[in-house]
Parts: sequence; structure tokens; C-alpha cells
Amino acid sequence: MLSFSFYLFQPLEQIEDIFRLAAQLGAKQLFTSLHVSKGQELRERKKLDHIGQFASRYGIGVVADATPAVIARLSADADITTVLGRWGIVGLRLDDGFSMKEAASLSKQMSVVLNASTVTERECKELASYQADESNVEAWHNFYPRPETGLGGETMLAQNQLLRQYGIETIGAFIPGDAKKRSPLYEGLPTLEAHRNVDPVYAYIELMETYGVNKVFVGDLAVSDGVLKRIDWVLSDVIPIRYRPIVRAGWLALVETMHTNRRDAARDVIRSVESRCSMAWPQEALQPIPAAPRRTGSITIDNERYGRYVGELQMTLVDLPADDRVNVIGQVIEEDMPLLRYIRGGRRFCLIRC
Repeated sequence: MLSFSFYLFQPLEQIEDIFRLAAQLGAKQLFTSLHVSKGQELRERKKLDHIGQFASRYGIGVVADATPAVIARLSADADITTVLGRWGIVGLRLDDGFSMKEAASLSKQMSVVLNASTVTERECKELASYQADESNVEAWHNFYPRPETGLGGETMLAQNQLLRQYGIETIGAFIPGDAKKRSPLYEGLPTLEAHRNVDPVYAYIELMETYGVNKVFVGDLAVSDGVLKRIDWVLSDVIPIRYRPIVRAGWLALVETMHTNRRDAARDVIRSVESRCSMAWPQEALQPIPAAPRRTGSITIDNERYGRYVGELQMTLVDLPADDRVNVIGQVIEEDMPLLRYIRGGRRFCLIRC
């Protein structure tokens, strides 16, 4: 699942746009923070009333980061679950100050989200001892606004393993946006430090497929339309690969479609099943052109000199030498090179011209 974040300092129009976008993508939850400055409670309660209307209108629940002190000030002595429900808040991500006994009690009324980045084995055991409702317990990692402070991959893997050891299967994390960063640092809001300046689509795929994260949220204020279009492919279990053409030809439109890597995946190249089975290459595409070295990420077509392999489209996973039987027609852009390792045997991918 991919979803988004909003913050109470944003205008209501922007917040509603985020609800609308999430609904279009099929997301069921949004993330926000209820860290409200003293003296601003009345103003924020009014804004939260509007947000509750958005939640009802678009069918999306809100999970809010909060401390006990903020909840107490905002709820104004009313029943906490009643007030939160009016604001569309279906879950609390428990910040410092909540005990595991309180977390277990809350889990019997609503979704409770632990801090996956800091939770300890002792706390997991304590939560279980208070008979928390496991079906209502999740764990989401922090995001880290300051550069150099995000998690390392080994830390995330270890924490995720700990959580699942104690029956907490739903784990969330954050990726940066590429269109509008959040103040005050504007340095991205990733969970993993390695994701701070990478393409959000790659960050999403890596969290899901390498780290076993179930829920991914954009921590920043917005992502670009290009990211959203490629995320559509990912949600259909297709890896989108952007490339730059080397040759100029009208038939390149045939390349820019969906392909499937052969199930008997090769070591050195990704081989398109469709390129030889169902693609009607014009003769021009199969004529030999001057041979060129096939560096990693080269997109190639076997020309007529390759006999029965003629018309096979490949992407190289390693540097390969020039071959006069193979035409190099394009190059995967640098930002998408890490995605090639996820195109395993039987995996679908599509090529998008830059």
C-alpha cells in the first residue's frame, strides 16, 4: 500500500486534495501528527472537525502521531475515542509517554501503532502480558528530517524481525517526496537514510520487497505526477523502467509496452518473453547497426544476424562486449538502475521513454 501524510499547518484545501488523491489510489489510511502547540488547541480542534468530514466523504481513516499530553489537551475531558472518531482518526501512533498497559487498553478500542524504530523486546513482551488485541496492533517506523539521522538497513531488518517474532505483522515506513518537501529543513522525510535523495518509486519498492514493509507513506507534502504514474504500474505488480533512446525510430513505441522476464531468468540479462512471441517488429528494427559495448542497463534487440533469436529484447545486468548480432537501442537512466535487480524470473516490467 502507498499512502500519504498531511499536517495541520497546511490549508484545508491542500489537506482535502491529499484525501482525494489517496482515495483515487485506493489507500485506506493517511498519516498526520497531533503535536499541537499550547494555546492553539481550539483552532486545531476546528480544523480537525473539517478533517473528520473529509475522512467520512472519502472513506479514509487517519492515523495520528500523538503524546498523552496532547491528546488530553485536545480531547478537553471528553471520551478520547469519541472525539478521535469525530475527527476521522481511526488509530494512534503512540509517541513517548504511553505505557504498554495504556497501549494494550487502547488496542481494545482502536488501532494502535507502536514506534517500530525504537520498540524493544521487553516492551513487546509487556504488551502481550496485558493481553493487547493483536488484530489492532501495528508498528510504523519514524521518519527523519535531519540528514545523516535516518535508519540503516540492518537496523530496520532487525526491528522488523523482532516485531514479527511477537506477532506484529503490519509494519509501516516512510519515503521522501520529490515535488514538495516539508519544512523546516526541506531535506526529505525518509525512514532509511539511503532513501533521502533517491527516486520515491525505488524507495517504495525496496521497502516492500527487501525489507518486508506492508505500508509505505510519503512523509513529505507531495510527489510528482510522474511518480504517481509509475506507482500505478507498481501497484499492478509491474516494475517501471525509464530509459533514454540511442536510436531514433518510430518503431520504438513497440518497446514502450509491458514485458515479462523469462521464468528461467538469465544471469547476465533480462529477456523479454513478448519480444519474440508477440511483437511485430518492422524489418527496419532488425537490420544490423554499428555494434556498441553493452554497458549495464543497455536495452538491446537481437538483429537478423542472430538467427532464431532475432527480435529478442534484453536489458543487460552486467557490462557486456559489443556484438554485431545485437543492436543497442537505449539505456536505462541512472536513477532506475537499482530497480533491475527486482525484475526476477516471471516478473513484468515496462519501459518508459524519458
